Amino acid sequence: MLIIAHGDLGNSFVQCASHIMGNQPPQLTHLRINAGDDPDVILSGALKLIRELDSGSGVLVLSDICGATPCNIGSRLVRKGKVECLAGVNLPMLVRALTYRHEPLAMASEKALAGGKEGVLRILPEGGNAKPEN
Repeated sequence: MLIIAHGDLGNSFVQCASHIMGNQPPQLTHLRINAGDDPDVILSGALKLIRELDSGSGVLVLSDICGATPCNIGSRLVRKGKVECLAGVNLPMLVRALTYRHEPLAMASEKALAGGKEGVLRILPEGGNAKPEN
């Protein structure tokens, strides 16, 4: 699993996931994007990371925001059945992806996407119920 994100965001996601899971999950890393980075140079590094991370069942790429450089690089990595990319990573998405990482790539991707959506809730005052945002 590869997180491509601006600045220290990817590292923060890896650290949070490690805390939640009890240790750093294997084959989880991040790629930092800084202002002024050359996307072609970053793409080359991302392809190398994909080769290192893929143990034969593919790689899930998570990016921070659709339309920005991390997602644009992620979209250039997508290969049907080998590399999938989801934009808008949040911690529930990442934890769900890690939980289902041993499932086929397509299923893990769908579970991660659902986890990301289901993890966004409006918290009501004490005594109220959490409501999913639509």
